[in-house]
Amino acid sequence: MVTLLLTLGLAACSAHSAPDPAAVEAAASARIQAIPAADPGKFHDAHITKSWKNPYLIVKADGVALLDVANNEEHIMNPDELTRKLAQLPDTAWPYGRVVAVTESTPNGSDHDKAEIRKNKAIVAGTLEGMHVAINWIPAA
Repeated sequence: MVTLLLTLGLAACSAHSAPDPAAVEAAASARIQAIPAADPGKFHDAHITKSWKNPYLIVKADGVALLDVANNEEHIMNPDELTRKLAQLPDTAWPYGRVVAVTESTPNGSDHDKAEIRKNKAIVAGTLEGMHVAINWIPAA
């Protein structure tokens, strides 16, 4: 009897231990897709970083930075975290609708960094397109 109770208790604990990563990703994607579609009329003149109000991403060799334009802080993440991080932003972070600005950092010249930036840029573009998020590509400075 004690063994049965212990087994049932452990099974119940393990069922609540960690959420399914696929379910978390699907919920995050659904959250982003619930944001209204991009409205180009609201951002067609907002190509300058300081005037951009939606999420702003910088593709780097070591990941992707979500730029906080208000205080010029970069929050670095792995490209596979992008969906979840964007889904955590409040509705007020999306005044132009479902669109993000994306630029890439200037590589330091090494072939490895250039390759990593290309790889991360492809992951970011694929992730955003998969969620029907428009991309406002900003030329690298």
